[in-house]
Amino acid sequence: MAPHIPADLYHQAGDRPFVIVQTPPNPATSPRYARPLFIGLAVAFGLMGMTAAALALFQLAAHTAAVIASTAGPIGLGGISLKLARSKG
Repeated sequence: MAPHIPADLYHQAGDRPFVIVQTPPNPATSPRYARPLFIGLAVAFGLMGMTAAALALFQLAAHTAAVIASTAGPIGLGGISLKLARSKG
């Protein structure tokens, strides 16, 4: 598309030809995108670390519950007993 020419300049030109010089826009430089990229990568790595830590914590809790259940006998409360693990015998 041609750039807009103000009406008064168009009327002043009359029948004479005129040239419009338009400079190209400045290209985006890499430092302009570096900061958002690094922030996004830091957030992604942080979320992956938090996920790994949560999974490790869940695994530890499940393993601890299994060890406690295997060493303890049946749990009774008010005449109702609950056996947490099968005997290995």
